[in-house]
Amino acid sequence: MSTHGTSSRPGASRLAGASSAYLRAAVGQPIDWHPWGAEPFSLARENGRPVLLDIGASWCHWCHVMDEGTYADPEVATLLDRHFVAVKVDRDEHPEVDRRYQRQVGALTGEGGWPLTAFLTPDGEVFLGGTYFPPEDGHGRPGFRRVLREVARVFRDEPARVLENARAVQDAIVRMRDAARGEPRARGMFVANVRASLLSSYDPVNGGFGTAPKFPHPTAVSFLLVDSFVRDAAASADRARDTLARMADGGLYDQVGGGFHRYSVDEGWHVPHFEKMGIDNAALLLAYVEGAQRFHEPRFEEVVRGTAGWVREVLADPLGGFGASQDADNAPGDDGGYFTWTRAEIRAALGPEDAKLAVRYFGLGTEGRMPHDPDRNVLFRSLPPSDAAEGLTLDGGPTAALARALDGLRAARARRPTPTIDRAVYADINGHFVRAFARAGAFLGDASVVADARRAADRLLEGAYRPGVGMAHRLGVDGPSGFGLLEDQVAFAAGLTELAGTLGDPRYVAPASELLSLVDREYRGEDGLLRDVAPKFYDGPPVGGVDRASYPLEDSPHLSANAAAALGFLRLGSLLHDDSWRAKAAALLGPISARVGDAGLFAAGSALAADLLDIEPVTVVVEGNGPAARDLARAARTTWHPNLWVFEGRPAPPISLPGEITELPERTEPRALVCFGTSCAPPVSDPGGLALLLAARTPTSSG
Repeated sequence: MSTHGTSSRPGASRLAGASSAYLRAAVGQPIDWHPWGAEPFSLARENGRPVLLDIGASWCHWCHVMDEGTYADPEVATLLDRHFVAVKVDRDEHPEVDRRYQRQVGALTGEGGWPLTAFLTPDGEVFLGGTYFPPEDGHGRPGFRRVLREVARVFRDEPARVLENARAVQDAIVRMRDAARGEPRARGMFVANVRASLLSSYDPVNGGFGTAPKFPHPTAVSFLLVDSFVRDAAASADRARDTLARMADGGLYDQVGGGFHRYSVDEGWHVPHFEKMGIDNAALLLAYVEGAQRFHEPRFEEVVRGTAGWVREVLADPLGGFGASQDADNAPGDDGGYFTWTRAEIRAALGPEDAKLAVRYFGLGTEGRMPHDPDRNVLFRSLPPSDAAEGLTLDGGPTAALARALDGLRAARARRPTPTIDRAVYADINGHFVRAFARAGAFLGDASVVADARRAADRLLEGAYRPGVGMAHRLGVDGPSGFGLLEDQVAFAAGLTELAGTLGDPRYVAPASELLSLVDREYRGEDGLLRDVAPKFYDGPPVGGVDRASYPLEDSPHLSANAAAALGFLRLGSLLHDDSWRAKAAALLGPISARVGDAGLFAAGSALAADLLDIEPVTVVVEGNGPAARDLARAARTTWHPNLWVFEGRPAPPISLPGEITELPERTEPRALVCFGTSCAPPVSDPGGLALLLAARTPTSSG
C-alpha cells in the first residue's frame, strides 16, 4: 500500500510493470528499487557497494509501516542512493529467496519474519540483518538512517570484517545443519516424541500451543485427531476439540466476515494480527472439516461454511482459482480498522436491543480491546447467546437477533474502505485450496464448493502445468513462471488427488501421479530428503545461493514440503491401492525423523504421516440412485476417518477398488459397499448402520 505519487526514478519504472502487488505498491517511494534478479548484484560488484535486501508481502502490516515511514524518508532514500543497491522481493512470489535469507538472518541475529531487512555482499551473502527498522531510533530499535551510515562505513573501511561476518553466517548454517543430523529413529519413538512435545506445549486454559504470540497449528490438530484414532487417546481428541472451539470463538476468526487472521498477539485468541492469508485459511478449513466430522459440532460446521464463504467472496478469481491474501490494513497508519468496532459503530448499525445483545455477546470493552485504541474492539464470542440476551426484549429470540445483528454488521462493514487483496494465483496456495474445497464441499454436500475446486484445478493444469517439468509457482497475465519449486508440486498433487477421489474422476490421477513421480525423481538431495528447488527446472536467476540445496523439513507452522510429500505419496497410494507409494513415504520419513526428531510441535506433519503409514484405506462405494443413496453417501462423508474414500458409483481406472467389490455385481438398489484395506463388510443399506460400521473400524461390525 502506497500513498506516494508516481516517481520518475529508475526504480519506479522497474517496479511499475512488476507482477507483484507488493512491488508495484512501492512505485511512489523515493528509492531506486530493483526487483530480484542478476542485475542488481552485477551493479553492486561494478560499483563496490553492498546490497540492501527488503523482503515483505502485501499482507504484512509492519512492511507497510516501514514502507510508509522508513522508505518514504528522504534522508533514508539519499543514503541508499549514494551507498547501496536496493532490492525489493515479494516473499510470496519468491519463497525460495525468502527461505534462504530468513535462515541467514536468523543465524546472525536469532530473529526473522517480515519485513526482512538484510545487508548483502555483491555475491549475495548476508553480513548484517534484522526485521523492522524505523527511520529514527524508536520501538526499541536503532534508526535506519544510523544503521545505513554505519553499514556503509563498515563496508567501505572494514572489508575484512564484512567478509568475516558473511563467513560466520554460512558457518553457523552449516553447524545447525550438521547438528540436526542424526540416525533415523524408530517410527514409534519419533511419533511418541512429537506427541509428548505437543501435549507439554498445549495451553490447557486457552487451547492451542505455546504462549503469545500464538499461531494456529492446524497440522498439529490433525495429528492429535489421528493420535486419538490410532491409540484411542481421549486426551488428544479433547485437546483437538478444545483448540478448534477456542479459535472459532476467538478474535482469530473473523466473526463478521468469516475466515481466519494470521495469528493472535495474546494467548487467549482475542486480538489478532489482521492479515488473512490463503495458505492459513486452506489449512484451517481442512482442520475444521475434520473436526466437524469427528465431533459433530454445529459450530465447527459453521466455521467451515464461513471460511469457505470468505474465500469464495474475497479470494476467488473469476477465471478459476484463488488469490493469495487480504491485507491487514485499509489505509496508511491503519491497524485493523476494517475489522474492529466501537460501541458507537455497533449502535449506529443495529437497533437498540440488538446492539445491546451484540455488545454483550461479542465482549466489547473486555479482552478484545485494541492496545493502541481501547475504544476499538475485536469481536469474539464472549457469552452463550442465552446469557447475552438476559433481560433484553429481542424480536424472534437470541438466535434470530444474532443473525440479524451479523447481517447489520456485515452491511456496515461493506461501506468501509476494503483492505487490499493480493490476487496473485500461486500453485501451492491453490493446491491447498483445491484439497480443502474438495473435502469441504463433500462434507457440506455442496456441489458448488467442489466445483470451485475443480475450476481451480482445471485452470492451473491448463495454464501452469508442463508434463515432465511440473507446476509453475505463479500463473499470471504473461503466463506461467517460477518452475522448479517443491512446494508447488506436492501441494498441487495433494489437491488433485483429493479432487479425483471426491469426484471419482480419473482425469486428475495422471497429473497427480506425474507430479509426485517428478518429486521423487528430480528433487532428491542428501540422505534421500527433498530439496525445495530442483536446479534442472528452476527458471529464476541463480543468485543469492538459490542453487544451494535447502531442505524444508519443519512445519513453519505450515506443513513442511517434505512432510507434505510423504502425505501425498500415502494418499495417492491409498486411492490407487498401490503399495509402492506407501514405500516411498516410508523411505522418506526415515531421514526426515533423523533431522526433526527433536522439533516437537514443528514436526507434527511428519508425525502425522508416520501414523498414517499404518492406517489402511477405507473405501466406501455407494450404489443406486435417489434419496436413499444420497443419504448413504452423506452418512459416509460426514463421518471422520483419517484415510477414507467415498465414491458414488464405481470409479473408473486407474482409481482402484478392493477386489471383493469388483467381484460383486453392480446393483440398482441403494447400498454401501465398505472395505477396510482389502477386507470388506456385508453391504449396508442403513445410513446409521454405515456410520456405526465406519466408527467401528472393522469389516465384521456391520450395522
